Amino acid sequence: MQCYFTKNKIEFIDYKDTEMLKLFINSYGRMKTRRYTGVCGRHQRQVAEAIKRARIMALIPFIVQ
Repeated sequence: MQCYFTKNKIEFIDYKDTEMLKLFINSYGRMKTRRYTGVCGRHQRQVAEAIKRARIMALIPFIVQ
C-alpha cells in the first residue's frame, strides 16, 4: 500500500482541511494508526500534528459522543 500523500503528491498537510483530516480519524474521534491508513511515518507525524492543531482551533472535536 502506497502512502496517500505521496501518491497524490500532497506537499503540505493543512490543519484547516478538515474533510481530508476526517479520513484519518475513526468514528470515536481517535486518530487511526499507520498500519490501518497506510501512510508513511513522515506523513503520519504531520497528520497527527495537523489533527491536534485542528482540535485546538475547534475545527474538529476531541471526542465524538
